[in-house]
Amino acid sequence: MAVKVPQKDGVRRPKMRLWKKVLLILFLIPVALIVALGALYLVWDNYPDIRDGYNEEIKTGGEIEQRYLQFGSYATKKTTVKADDPIKKYTIYYPEELESSDKSHPMILVVNGTGGKATKYEPQFKLFASWGFIVVGTQDKNTGSGQTTITTLNYMLDENKRSDSVFHNKIDVENIGITGFSQGGAAVFNVLTKYDESKYIKAAAPLSPVSEKTTSEMTDYTYDSSKVKCPIMILAGTEGEFETEIVIPIDELNKQYDKIEVPKVMARRIGMDHDHMMYSAGGYVMAWFMWQLQGDENAAKAFVGENPELMNNELYQDQKASLGNFENKAN
Repeated sequence: MAVKVPQKDGVRRPKMRLWKKVLLILFLIPVALIVALGALYLVWDNYPDIRDGYNEEIKTGGEIEQRYLQFGSYATKKTTVKADDPIKKYTIYYPEELESSDKSHPMILVVNGTGGKATKYEPQFKLFASWGFIVVGTQDKNTGSGQTTITTLNYMLDENKRSDSVFHNKIDVENIGITGFSQGGAAVFNVLTKYDESKYIKAAAPLSPVSEKTTSEMTDYTYDSSKVKCPIMILAGTEGEFETEIVIPIDELNKQYDKIEVPKVMARRIGMDHDHMMYSAGGYVMAWFMWQLQGDENAAKAFVGENPELMNNELYQDQKASLGNFENKAN
């Protein structure tokens, strides 16, 4: 005769019925899938768009382009500050010497493309800061209107005034630039043309900006290039249907360039699709800001003079420049 073995607590428990086991499994499967998908999203959402050493992998077609893709002479530091949604956090890189000297530094505002956030491309911030800039970005993934960039600008201007801030009197408010990629490029135009604070922006460099036509047809952040009032350089790529037919077709880029009445430059990097334009023209972005915001005469040779490097770089096409008094000063 079989002997029934009692449970440790002396109570015999009934076995789980088969149908209950099936229901439990059916419940756990979608839960596990949700957890797995959530984990994958977090990995994707925080996977870097630009990694350390990115600048060494970019092919260059000129000495100036190569020079300004390298790190500058300044050691850098980073700070972050919590903020309200959708900004969530300010990421700020700056020259380390700022903390111990009375020198003020020019500032660059960096505007995210769709779904982007500053923490996904910090190596670019660090490179910019190594050339003597204060570099500021946010976690906003939908920047097109330009509003959060204006909020960021005002935050930094307030920090410049706040006596207990590390940035107190350290921001050169006469030399502030702005750059942005894709939707962030469109945001650059909106910052320059729709807000009173545009008076603080001395130079701009939108990268593969969503064109006026595309913003008017597909978004709620349309803009008018003709209202730009500071020197601007627009760069785009030549590859991929998304880049060349949707985001910034060459005909639309030419139309926008022609509408702008201030000093301007445009060029397209050969063989680069939309995503690669986030960083592949970085040597000239840095040279542009070094010239416009720090008066670097060597950097200026990329754009003006007898033989401007960008205008003759074989890695680019569709180059145009109309730099007015800048050209006269260089000749």
